[in-house]
Amino acid sequence: MASNSVCQIPESRIIQLARIISESVAKIDEALSEQGLEPLSFDDGAPAGYLPSEVSGGVRDAVIDATAELHDLLLEPLHLIKAYSGSNNSVCMQAIARYGIASMVPPGDQMMSFADIGKRTGLGEQMAARLLRHAMTMRVFREPEPGLVAHTKASRLLASPEMTAWMRIGTEEMWPAATKMLDALEKWPGSQEPNETAYSLSQNSMQSIYETIGSNPEKSARFAWAMAVWATRPDYSPSHVINGYDWAALGNQNSHNHLIKVVDVGGARGHVAAALAQRFPNLDVLVQDMEMVVAGAAAALPEQHLVRAGRVRFEAHDLFAAQTTSSAVGADVFFFRWILHNWADKHCVATLRAQIPALKPGARILVMDTCMPEPGVDYYLGEKGEDVVKTRAIPLWMERDLRSEDLNMGAIFNSRERTLREWKALFTEADPAFVLGAVTKPEGSALTVMEVMWLPSSN
Repeated sequence: MASNSVCQIPESRIIQLARIISESVAKIDEALSEQGLEPLSFDDGAPAGYLPSEVSGGVRDAVIDATAELHDLLLEPLHLIKAYSGSNNSVCMQAIARYGIASMVPPGDQMMSFADIGKRTGLGEQMAARLLRHAMTMRVFREPEPGLVAHTKASRLLASPEMTAWMRIGTEEMWPAATKMLDALEKWPGSQEPNETAYSLSQNSMQSIYETIGSNPEKSARFAWAMAVWATRPDYSPSHVINGYDWAALGNQNSHNHLIKVVDVGGARGHVAAALAQRFPNLDVLVQDMEMVVAGAAAALPEQHLVRAGRVRFEAHDLFAAQTTSSAVGADVFFFRWILHNWADKHCVATLRAQIPALKPGARILVMDTCMPEPGVDYYLGEKGEDVVKTRAIPLWMERDLRSEDLNMGAIFNSRERTLREWKALFTEADPAFVLGAVTKPEGSALTVMEVMWLPSSN
C-alpha cells in the first residue's frame, strides 16, 4: 500500500534568512510607528540618533546579521573577498575629511556642483566627482541631479568639527598604521612597547602615539575633538558608569565612615567623576591624569558646586607611578574606565601593581573596559561569583567591529582587547591578592564592569 506521507524538503538557508528579515523588520516598523518616530531613511533631514531601546538590541541585530549573510551568500567567492578587502574605501573618506567637503555642501535640499567642490578643494571637477561618487555607493552624499551633490544623513553628520577630526584621525593616523602592522610584527617580534608599533613605523618615528600627539599641538587638538565623538555615543555614555555598578551599596559596607573615596585613574577632565559625585552624595572623587590633561580642569568643570565642596578634585599623576600621595592612600575604589585596553599586558601589570601601596584590605579596583567574546561563543552579561557568568550570543556585525578594534589597538598601541579569562589572568599576574568578583555588562553599554577585590589575606 502506497504511503500518503509527503517528504518535506528542508527549508533553504536563504529562505530562513528572508523570513528572519521579514519578521524582524515588521517588529522594527511597528515599534517606530507606535512611538511616532519617522521611518528609517538615508535622507539628510532624517533623525541621526540611535534606534529606541525596544529595537536596538536583538531585533536589529537579527536583521543586520541576516541581511549581511544573505548578501554574502549571493556573492561569488572572489567578489566576497574583494568586498571585504576594499583598500580604496578610505580614500574618498580621507578627501571628505581633509578638505572639509561635508561642511561645504549646504544642508537640506540645497545642492553644490562637482565643479564648485573641485575648485574649492583644488581637486578639480573630475577628481571631485570620482571621489564623491565612490562615497555615494556607501550612502555618503547623493547626486539628485547629474553633476550636483546633496547630503545624506551620513554626510551631514560628517559636517561637524568633531566628526571631521574623527575621520581625519581614522584615515590619516589609523589607516596608514594598519598598513604597517605586519612590518612592525616582523621588526619587533613579541614587543609590548608603545613606541615599537605600526603607528611608529607609519610616522617614521621611534615615538609612541602619546609622544607624537603630545609634541604636536595640531594633532593633539584633533585627537581631543575626535575623542568627543565617543562621548556622544549612547553605548559609551557615563550613565552606564552610574547605573552599571552599585555605588550606593559602598556606603552601607562602610558603616564607620559613610564617605567613600574614589580615585578615577586616567579620568581626563572629570566629566565621569562629576556625574558620579552628582548622583551619589556619599562619593568623593579624586581625578588623576597627566599634568597637561588636568591643568585647569577644576576651573572648567561645569559642576562648580562639587569642586567647591571638595567632592571632585584633580591631581597630576603618572599612570605607572606608585600610589603614595595622601589623597589616594586608603581610598575605597580605584576606577579605571577604558584605560587598560590601551596598554600591553606588562604595562597593565605595572599599573595594577602601582596601586598596591595605597590599597587597604577590601579595597576595590573597578575596571570598566571592553570584554571580548570567547571564540565562537558569547559576550558577558554578568552575575555575582568568580566563574559563574551569564552569556548571550554576540551578533556577528558586533564581533566584526570588536575584532577590527582589537587589531587597531595592536597597530596603534601594541595593546589588545581581552576576554574575561584574559582579564582575570592579568589581575592574577599582577598579584594573587587581586581577586575577580562581580562582572556586569550594563544593558546598552559597550563596556563591561569588572570588580576586583584586594584581599591580601587570601594568598
